[in-house]
Amino acid sequence: MKYFKLPDLGEGLQEAEIVTWHVKVGDHVALDQLLVSVETAKAIVELPSPQAGEIAELFGLEGDLIHIGDPLLEYANEQATDTGTVVGEVQQSSDSEDITDKPDDFIIGSAHQANTANVLTTPAVRALAKKLVLNLDRIKGTGKQGMITAADVEKAAALKQSHGDSEPIRGVRRVMAKNMAAADAQVVRVTIQDEANIASWHGQEDTTLRLIQAMAHACKQEPIMNSWYDGEQQTLRQIDQVDLGIAVDTPDGLFVPVLRNIGARASRDLKLGLESLRKDVRARTIPPQELSGATITLSNYGTIAGRFGNPVVMPPTVAILGAGRIFETVIPSSGELKVCPVLPLSLSFDHRAITGGEAARFLGALLESLALPESDTAIE
Repeated sequence: MKYFKLPDLGEGLQEAEIVTWHVKVGDHVALDQLLVSVETAKAIVELPSPQAGEIAELFGLEGDLIHIGDPLLEYANEQATDTGTVVGEVQQSSDSEDITDKPDDFIIGSAHQANTANVLTTPAVRALAKKLVLNLDRIKGTGKQGMITAADVEKAAALKQSHGDSEPIRGVRRVMAKNMAAADAQVVRVTIQDEANIASWHGQEDTTLRLIQAMAHACKQEPIMNSWYDGEQQTLRQIDQVDLGIAVDTPDGLFVPVLRNIGARASRDLKLGLESLRKDVRARTIPPQELSGATITLSNYGTIAGRFGNPVVMPPTVAILGAGRIFETVIPSSGELKVCPVLPLSLSFDHRAITGGEAARFLGALLESLALPESDTAIE
């Protein structure tokens, strides 16, 4: 009996979460019939059947994480070959590994049971964990070499009783957590802040669109901010085209789709492109390639709340602009005090590659652009 394994989904993705099974054991499927929908950190991907045949077994429940190369289902047809699918096309794989030695808890129906065979502990502690309905793979051992002790299990049981079960984060949030931790460990981050006087605006401007245009202007004035930095090789690649990553908040987590070549596009084109990216992200239909390749990033969290922040720079980019909520303040002008709207800005940069002067000049160019009326910033 042969197996259909989770294929290479591209973009360096190593795992996916099962969202929906579209078949069940005993079903006869046709070539290209939809088998299962899986969720990666970037999109929901529908996987078709690479062959016709009868479904003998399903591996994994909805909500389970499956790694690239792990079996998703088994075909009853012994003439079938193991198959992998790359997003957008079907490929054949020469790998035809038979995995009849998979443990029983790998089969659908009990896939949420933890496979704790490699957990370092004693039979007595295993029995205690089973009695208390605890997953040993979610307990950190404090004994020698990380061994899980009875005290560790009892502590976990008390925590569960007082605060309920903990669940591993999955999908977008899981990848976000890993990426944020890696970025914080790598980047020497510095944040500078200022307020843009936007009294000249007419009151109907799209704030995000104005920020996009201002960033395109600032990258022309201080082009080194639109670069990629390789910390290991200590090389800096300055990039001419500005491909702006735009943080989009969703119930599933944070996505950063890329708006391409912002310095050469008219206002209307930028607005339509931005709306399309947001729509595709929220529908989880955005192609994975549109979530990579940013050269600089914008996070307009002020559409929700907050003034100043400390945005995280994601390697290999060297800068990210955070924009807060617009508020009014008193500003001296020509010997008078005026109440003016201001837009708070927080610019984080990687100090390994960018100097404070370069960042300050970039921020100054942003302030200059944002202070102009809309008609003076639009590319027509």
